[in-house]
Formats: sequence, structure tokens, C-alpha cells
Amino acid sequence: MNIEEKIKEAMKENKVIIGYRECLKYIRNNNPEVVIIAENAPEKIKKIIFNSNVKVEIFKGSSKDLGTICGRPHPITTVTIKGS
Repeated sequence: MNIEEKIKEAMKENKVIIGYRECLKYIRNNNPEVVIIAENAPEKIKKIIFNSNVKVEIFKGSSKDLGTICGRPHPITTVTIKGS
């Protein structure tokens, strides 16, 4: 299953957290299945999430593309899929 399919499936199941700030809040208190970061996300964001000891996947596209996949009209740098 590729990243796009993973995101769409999680969206259907309401297991997605969108946005950098919300992602960090969730990581502090829970264990996500995976955090997906847009390829063009700022290095500061990438560094913080990579140092959080969670599974991270880089989305091979821009934050605008990630926003489109999530059905949003704006760019999204970070998508978190909640753990089971």
C-alpha cells in the first residue's frame, strides 16, 4: 500500500491528524502508526519529528499535493495516522 492509499484509508476511518502543531500534540501523548511529511516541509519541522522516535515517511510531493490528497484546499506539511 502506497502513502496516498494509506492516507485515504485512514481518512475514511477518521484516523488522521492534519497539521504540524496537532501532530506534535498527538506525538507527546500517544504513539502514532506513522507520521507523513511533505518533501518540501521546512527543515525545522522535519528535524523535530525525526527526533521524536516515531515512524516517519516522506511524501514524494509538495505540501500542496498532500493537501489535495487530504481533500483540503490548502497546503499540509504533516499528516499523522493514529495508532490502533
